[in-house]
Amino acid sequence: IPIPVPSSAPRGAASFQAQATAGVRLWLLHQAQSVRLPSSVTRWPLAPGPELLLAMDCPSKDVGDEKVRDASAGSRDSRWVLGFLLDPRITVGFPKPRRDWEFPAEPGPLRVPQASWTWGPEGHGAVLLVNCDRDDAGAEGLDNEDSAVRSYNDLQDMAQLLLRTRGPRAIFAGHRLLLHLDFGDADKIRVFYGGDGAELEKFKHVLGGSKLAYTVRPSRHRHESVFYVEGLAFPDAAFAGLVSLHVTLLESPEKSLLESPIFTDSVVFRVAPWIMTPNTAAPLEVFVCSVDDNEEFVAAVGALAERAQCPLTVCPVPQNRQDRWIQDEVEFGYIQAPHKTFPVVFDSPRDRGLKDFPVRSILGPDFGYVARQAPEGASSLDSFGNLEVSPPVTVRGKEYPLGRILIGTSFPRLGGRRMAKAVRDFLVAQKVQAPVELFSDWLHVGHVDEFLSFVPTPDRKGFRLLLASPSACYQLLREKQEEGFGEAALFQGTGGQVPKPTINEILANEELRRFNDYAQSCISWNRDILKRSLGLAEPDILDIPQLFQGDAASGAKAFFPDMV
Repeated sequence: IPIPVPSSAPRGAASFQAQATAGVRLWLLHQAQSVRLPSSVTRWPLAPGPELLLAMDCPSKDVGDEKVRDASAGSRDSRWVLGFLLDPRITVGFPKPRRDWEFPAEPGPLRVPQASWTWGPEGHGAVLLVNCDRDDAGAEGLDNEDSAVRSYNDLQDMAQLLLRTRGPRAIFAGHRLLLHLDFGDADKIRVFYGGDGAELEKFKHVLGGSKLAYTVRPSRHRHESVFYVEGLAFPDAAFAGLVSLHVTLLESPEKSLLESPIFTDSVVFRVAPWIMTPNTAAPLEVFVCSVDDNEEFVAAVGALAERAQCPLTVCPVPQNRQDRWIQDEVEFGYIQAPHKTFPVVFDSPRDRGLKDFPVRSILGPDFGYVARQAPEGASSLDSFGNLEVSPPVTVRGKEYPLGRILIGTSFPRLGGRRMAKAVRDFLVAQKVQAPVELFSDWLHVGHVDEFLSFVPTPDRKGFRLLLASPSACYQLLREKQEEGFGEAALFQGTGGQVPKPTINEILANEELRRFNDYAQSCISWNRDILKRSLGLAEPDILDIPQLFQGDAASGAKAFFPDMV
């Protein structure tokens, strides 16, 4: 504690001598030098503005049990008392995190919580989960949609906040301890407190919503009060993801006067971002839709899942209402904090036959849910076939350990379709997978997964980017024509509605060739963006032979089969 000496000295004083009781450490800051007191110098001049620095090694045992005194010279008052010291040691913080845990973003272990939050290996701050799962099977909505603690599993999704009060309990007779949050954070978090007991029914909602402050009554028997904090909102355009909680000691004067703050401590949480997983990661569960005409496909996917020893969930017709495109409806990711990790399904604004499936069949205990809508009306680019993520990459020395999100848009053509602003804002606000916009509006459907994908490899790179390539397809067909296979028909074994042109017919179709030159130019544009944005070289990309058909007005469709 710094104390300016001249402001406390009696009028006319020219010098002073400082003393303190045994529990106080005392320094003098004089002419940019600090001197531990007592020292060989007995008196110090009051000019040019010396300061005393005070510290205590342990909390006070009683009110006013430590003091600092000064003796002055050159004034009528020979001695004065600078002050009585009280150290109640009131702090707010968190349980110590695991040392081996790293925040899954810009990597670095979680450090001791402070009143700020920083990324990186030397960063610090606490992480808070959005409590977006549904631990109680009987509940109607998400766990964070009500102001009650319904189970101990619900508590485990929350972060602990520790309020420590050490020192003489007599101080609270004339002071009040207030836990409070900023008005702008009131709709971002909710705080629960159960008092000294651990019984579930004792937990009450004390902060959040209309409750901005809570008076804490420290226990006579315990020096710590444990609060539980749940996140209510993910980072977004109007929310950077940081929330603060404060504890303030208020002095209670006479009834006619207002309370005055004498001490404040603060902590900062960062709400854990939604993190999307790449398709190069090992599968944990497979979802597939069963519709009227895809029995063989469902059986093939089931056999593959069994070989991979991966659980299979089949969404039946009553739930999908003949909508087979589950990849377009949802995207899977997760959230993570030192105390908990669980998957979270991201529901698209598409809302077709599968719109109720994520809430009815995926949301549950330790499986969260988040959604964004498109007030302006959803387009095809809002389906999540237009949302992919790369494996981990390094771009010009900057690491993206969780990869970068890829979305399709309308540039460089003006006036085209774009992904809904609400979805784009949400993805950008998560920060840890900085999105890259690709040109996909040249496609009829407009999804990036129509021309790109990633596959794992056992080498140091760990993956390859697959890109659709009309040029590679024409080269392959010319090679087969030269080998004498020009009359071979494509797509043998497919249904009767699928045309089966020969290689010679395809190569002779100049209109198809011109359209695929256009398609190749669009893919080459994206190829350059992907190389710059993901730090890729040509050996990291594999060209997959594929043709497109269509026209400039309706956009390109894959010439069966396609990358999907």
